[in-house]
Amino acid sequence: MLRISIFAAEHAAGVAALILPIQREEFGIPITLADQPDLSDITGFYQRGTGNFWVALHESVVVGSIALLDLGNGRGALRKMFVAPAFRGREHDTAKLLLDELIAWSRAHELSEIFLGTTAKFVAAHRFYEKHGFREITRAELPENFQFMAVDTKFYRLSPT
Repeated sequence: MLRISIFAAEHAAGVAALILPIQREEFGIPITLADQPDLSDITGFYQRGTGNFWVALHESVVVGSIALLDLGNGRGALRKMFVAPAFRGREHDTAKLLLDELIAWSRAHELSEIFLGTTAKFVAAHRFYEKHGFREITRAELPENFQFMAVDTKFYRLSPT
């Protein structure tokens, strides 16, 4: 049984064990945990203001993650959306469950816009975001305080209301 839960400290090792292999082995991005200080302080980085961080758990194993970074002014940034290969697709709907949780949270906290950046390599992710209402935008349309990842080349916006 899959369940979505708000991140707690006991999930930290599982989050790193989920994300790093996907970044490095699946997508060939040479990145380490040290390169991602947000993952060393999820509570301090994401769980403040209107932000939050969720994990998808199968039994007690982290099989998915998604984060909402508070950008202020009723805006947020979707970050750290990863799903373990065995839990992708319609059979589990892990990505949809995670995104639904983030959108419900955004509505409850009256966010007007959610932004995200992704790489050109993540074609399946592009289709997923577009299917769920995100519209591609230019880099110039992002808020000034949007934090870019070095690999971000495509950008999206959603109005969750």
